[in-house]
Amino acid sequence: MHEKRIMLNVLKGQTAFPPPIWMMRQAGRYLPEYREARKKAGSFLDLCYNPDFAVEVTLQPIRRFGFDASILFSDILVVPHALGRNLRFEEGRGPVMTPIEAHEIGKLDGSRFHQHLAPVYETVRRLRAELPEATTLIGFCGAPWTLATYMIAGHGTPEQAPARLFGYRNPQAMEQLLSTLASHSAEYLIRQVDAGADVVQIFDSWSGVLDEACFDAFCVKPVAEIVRRVRKAHPDVPIIGFPKGAGARYDRYRKDTGVTGLGLDWTVPLAQAKALQAEGAVQGNLDPLRLVAGGRALSEGVDAILKALGSGPLAFNLGHGITPETPIDHVAAMVAQVRGFDGR
Repeated sequence: MHEKRIMLNVLKGQTAFPPPIWMMRQAGRYLPEYREARKKAGSFLDLCYNPDFAVEVTLQPIRRFGFDASILFSDILVVPHALGRNLRFEEGRGPVMTPIEAHEIGKLDGSRFHQHLAPVYETVRRLRAELPEATTLIGFCGAPWTLATYMIAGHGTPEQAPARLFGYRNPQAMEQLLSTLASHSAEYLIRQVDAGADVVQIFDSWSGVLDEACFDAFCVKPVAEIVRRVRKAHPDVPIIGFPKGAGARYDRYRKDTGVTGLGLDWTVPLAQAKALQAEGAVQGNLDPLRLVAGGRALSEGVDAILKALGSGPLAFNLGHGITPETPIDHVAAMVAQVRGFDGR
């Protein structure tokens, strides 16, 4: 049944011509049909927690571009929300939470965790039933460190100084927070696989701001725990790790966490990406702004990645999420160029 899902084959180490293609944030504001659904849903969280809307917006880019993989439409912050932290999204500012204090970490309430997230599991079930047979369904979560940065600061910050300071000043509280988030995130991913996800991805959007010791303690250790727990429940499900900004630490991240595939951000040199690919599948890593620019900038960027990585296990993707101002015809041009690649 799964032989048609080339994304799965690539994550198991096979090479495909052309490589599978999907985009992070492919269900998003660059699509007029998404903006329409978002308006009808009311708030962004209503969009995430209403299976009718979440299924619809997840399917939109598949209908339009026929991507090889579909990623569940949700948000990484539903996990702290399900642990009892308040969450709202403000226009122009993004997510806003009440900052967590060290003494509150032990009181995080997981008693209604799966009940709170039941609409997400329902969305996954319905997606697997509605997606084309050949389309890989990707579930996801945010990595504990990235979730912690929002929980501690209460909003996004440029270099996550509040969370880094918290970790230095309260190492035990930070360890407790990351451990709690790891165990619940693993449960969340396991339930997504139970509901029909073929693959799961762990987004660590802020791993690049950490020094070496904190990278190991805050990024690698909790993700390794998630991988261990998910593998115990579902030994064969591929897990993609995306530690954005990990730079020279990508190789160690894969070895020490045990992830199957490695999502690469656009700053990773293609020679380094090629060396990483020798150890297993890589995903990425076009600069999203090449996609905004289009034309020569786009075609040269796509060509360089295909030439460097197309002869090994590659899932073609952006090096971060697509931006809202991206023209739709540029996406179509990128998909056509990747689909035209035959390995030569």
